[in-house]
Amino acid sequence: MNKLIASAELALADIAADNQTIAVGGFGLCGIPEALIEALKNTGVTGLTCISNNAGVDDFGLGKLLQTKQIKKMISSYVGENKEFERQYLNGELDVELTPQGTLAEKLRAGGAGIPAFFTQTGVGTLIAEGKEVREFDGKEYILEPSLTADIALVKAYKADKAGNLVFRKTARNFNPECAMAGKFTVAEVEHVVEIGEIDPDHIHLPGIYVNRIV
Repeated sequence: MNKLIASAELALADIAADNQTIAVGGFGLCGIPEALIEALKNTGVTGLTCISNNAGVDDFGLGKLLQTKQIKKMISSYVGENKEFERQYLNGELDVELTPQGTLAEKLRAGGAGIPAFFTQTGVGTLIAEGKEVREFDGKEYILEPSLTADIALVKAYKADKAGNLVFRKTARNFNPECAMAGKFTVAEVEHVVEIGEIDPDHIHLPGIYVNRIV
């Protein structure tokens, strides 16, 4: 089994389409799949819903897709460093669903694990809770949060073997494993590729079962 593809462009050419939901790993600009984001921009697809902790900055990361207006909706936790994001949102050009950071991570993890929803205290009594089911457990209120899945997940890892088993480096792991799990089709951008069996099984952070292609 060899999941290695020659380029980011080839890895996305036959799977990227208009109006898809895309989960993108990274935290700030740490651990973002730069080459895959650029390749996605070059496909010209539009109407995307992007699930990511943040939207990059104006000229880097997902900010590139905002500049070309390929994103119609962002599901994020933090968006404070992107002026184009702010401009599009305030002008009604971009739909935004702000989600607490831990809740976003769990929504992705749950989606990847086949769990449709979960209860959490985070957001109780705030705008986050509007329109959501509230239940009481042990005298405390919890809101029901639906999980998230994506048509495609784009992630960044430090190392992969040709079967797609991934190793992340330090804090660059961040949202990448959860995004990979939540994607129906996952493409991983990696810095080093080794032969199958060269990574100690105890050192694998994400099994290749979640990864369809590596570049």
